[in-house]
Amino acid sequence: DEKSQRNQSWKAIFISTYSDLGRYIRYYATLKKAWDDLEKYLGQRCPRMIGSLKESVREEDLDAVEAQIGCKLPDDYRCSFRIHNGQKLVVPGLMGSMALSNHYRSEDLLDIDTAAGGFQQRLGLKQCLPLTFCIHTGLSQYMALESVEGRNKYEIFYQCPDQMARNPSAIDMFITGTSYLEWFTSYVNKVVTGGYPIIRDQIFRYVHDKECVATTGDITVSVSTSFLPELSSVHPPHYFFTYRIRIEMSKDALPEKACQLDSRYWRITNAKGDVEEVQGPGVVGEFPIISPGRVYEYTSCTTFSTTSGYMEGYYTFHCLYYKDKFFNVTIPRFHMVCPTFKVSTARMVSGDAILIKYGCVLYQETNHNEYAVDEDEDSTDTDEYEDRRRVLDIPAPSGRCPRHT
Repeated sequence: DEKSQRNQSWKAIFISTYSDLGRYIRYYATLKKAWDDLEKYLGQRCPRMIGSLKESVREEDLDAVEAQIGCKLPDDYRCSFRIHNGQKLVVPGLMGSMALSNHYRSEDLLDIDTAAGGFQQRLGLKQCLPLTFCIHTGLSQYMALESVEGRNKYEIFYQCPDQMARNPSAIDMFITGTSYLEWFTSYVNKVVTGGYPIIRDQIFRYVHDKECVATTGDITVSVSTSFLPELSSVHPPHYFFTYRIRIEMSKDALPEKACQLDSRYWRITNAKGDVEEVQGPGVVGEFPIISPGRVYEYTSCTTFSTTSGYMEGYYTFHCLYYKDKFFNVTIPRFHMVCPTFKVSTARMVSGDAILIKYGCVLYQETNHNEYAVDEDEDSTDTDEYEDRRRVLDIPAPSGRCPRHT
């Protein structure tokens, strides 16, 4: 098609294309496929999101941004923006959403000009470029363009201010990627394979372990979880997780199996082995009725002072046809683990060595001194609008929601 349109030979077209995109030969095929797969998958499911994508930028536009910020952009990042220049500042965001009873986040993939406007030179985020932005919380994921302040070059992270340090430049980091290519393609893969659920025209970043399912009689309970960096901190240790529970009765169950949830019991264990037990009526203030083929889903949250923990328990139901008959339904054990993080170099004591592991930071001492979501009702349906703010350094608000419901 291109050959006939241009009235050129394939060789002339190749030379022209290679002179424009040849520097990206290591990345272009992978990123183009990721973008194509994402557009195809979301085309029917999230049309507003696809409609918010911007056209590609030119080489000279990217060169101008490099001159503006005084740093080189990695080739995989540049290559992606030669395909799509991020998206408009709208809701829903391409990079995923999260909703609780009193907290909402939806991350846009920033276009190159907006990202350049939020480029950081201040201590704690020196030479960091924002990749995403949530217009509700001010949350961004940043990419380090240089290896400074304890970060690796091109590392991608959520900032996490150290609440116990007097120094405002003490910023810890929850790591989300080691390069733009890895960060973007791994996210796309989770979306297009159904790893992240699509709810009301939005991508929700819940992770479901296929083994985290329990069936009791005709009722199946499954759980997916998500870590919320914007409500978490390393110092003090406060790790915030949300979980989405799906309760479903088999469509083949007999009508007289219909039942109503009365109460819940939770056994919560942190990484130190400390156990907390919670028991209460209903779930998120409701007492759902489950009948053959019906699905009920709800969202709740929990916090840990350790970097990991797990929950398990059961629901107590009563039969609608035999009101004096009660029975328990197992909630499968589900684990929650904080992502890899790094502590701020502004906090580290001179001479201390630091070891980074998943979900924990270990010091080596030296001698130096020192909410409800149902199938028919979803609270995440928001109006689309554009945010005109170009300043991306807005602190995320603290937030809490009812726990263990």
